[in-house]
Parts: sequence; structure tokens; C-alpha cells
Amino acid sequence: MKIKELLELVDEAIANVKIAIVSNKQRIFESPHTSWEFTKRSLELEDELDRLNKIKGYLSSFDPEEYAEKKFSKEELEELLRYLTLLREMKAHEF
Repeated sequence: MKIKELLELVDEAIANVKIAIVSNKQRIFESPHTSWEFTKRSLELEDELDRLNKIKGYLSSFDPEEYAEKKFSKEELEELLRYLTLLREMKAHEF
């Protein structure tokens, strides 16, 4: 897998997390009983977004045509792919 393919996965995960943040922020005002939960979840999602942006910045420092297997161990790459796939495939209400 090339670095540019990993970057595409990161971009998709970032977009999905941004949608979830907006969704949770909109729900803050639904009820005073649940506003804290949605506020807390929005903050957690913003932390995930920061983490994804750091990953993107790190991956961007490599040549996009280079193979990720040269930069990461098999375990690291598998863990990163699981993480990105999970975030990319979740729906906004599942976060």
C-alpha cells in the first residue's frame, strides 16, 4: 500500500469525524438533560480529529509514491488500517 492511499483513508476518516462533530453539536440544544453528553462527545471527537490531523501531517512528510510497508512495521500498519477503517465506516450517530 502506498502512502498516498493511506492519506486518502485518513482524509475520509477526517471527513466522517467532522460530520459526527457537527451532528453532536447540533444535538446539544435538544434537551438540557442530554446536552452535557453531546458536549462531552463533541470534545472527544475533536480530540480524534486532532489525532487524525497529526497522522495526516506525519504521512504527508513521506513521498506519496513510497510504500507504507517500508516506513511501518506490519503490526503498526495493520493497527493504523483498522483504526482508519473503523472511523471511516462509522455513521455520525454511532460515534
